[in-house]
Amino acid sequence: MISSNDFRTGTTIEIDGGVWKVVEFLHVKPGKGSAFVRTKLKNAQTGSVVEKTFRAGESVTQAVIEKNVMQHTYKDGEDFVFMDMETYDETRLGEKQIGERVKYLKDGMEVNVITWNEKVIEVELPNSVVLEVTQTDPGLKGDTATGGTKPAIVETGAQVMVPLFITVGEKIKIDTRSDSYLGRES
Repeated sequence: MISSNDFRTGTTIEIDGGVWKVVEFLHVKPGKGSAFVRTKLKNAQTGSVVEKTFRAGESVTQAVIEKNVMQHTYKDGEDFVFMDMETYDETRLGEKQIGERVKYLKDGMEVNVITWNEKVIEVELPNSVVLEVTQTDPGLKGDTATGGTKPAIVETGAQVMVPLFITVGEKIKIDTRSDSYLGRES
């Protein structure tokens, strides 16, 4: 059990049989009445976000989650196969379990697989990945970094907006949280 006074960003709690992560919290102490904690919670399974208010000091069940470092080894049909880096056990996950960031997943990439009650609830990719551009419009002489952007397809099939001077075959760094171009990699 955890007190609502101890909420911090990233704290995981159990509500109505689901796991929720505290995204934002605010301790409010009005001049009249009792104090309360206003939170914004994100469902770990579905990704939905809700706002919920707790009384100050209210006890809530804390979700016990495990984080394992696993390496994506290969794709088998519709399943993605991951290997636990400590026990060498293989785990198969579907695209739905991994979520929208599956578009940045490539063989050999290490990810954090988060489980609760022995069920996978989230797969955390690194904050940034380096991928090769496989398709984009050709750059023209005079294109600069501040001149605009164009779409580019990277080796995993994801589409990212890149500066006009990027060409096919270049390796670029991409922020997996915001789907944005961060720079070139040598």
